Amino acid sequence: MNEVDVASKLQRFMKNQLANLTTMITSGGVDNMEEYKYILGQIRTYEFLLQEISNLLNNKELKQDAGNVIKLD
Repeated sequence: MNEVDVASKLQRFMKNQLANLTTMITSGGVDNMEEYKYILGQIRTYEFLLQEISNLLNNKELKQDAGNVIKLD
């Protein structure tokens, strides 16, 4: 298993968790403000981590494709 596979599996897991937390908040499954703030913090963390993984994967893809560019100077 290479880095891209691990990152993709992590993304899938985090997106699933993010969807579950979002559903919990929007469906009224939160009992008090402390729990609401805690879940909101988790949502923000998952969104941040998903963006960072996406950025890392994009940089890796750009580096892999770097040899495919032909300059016509």
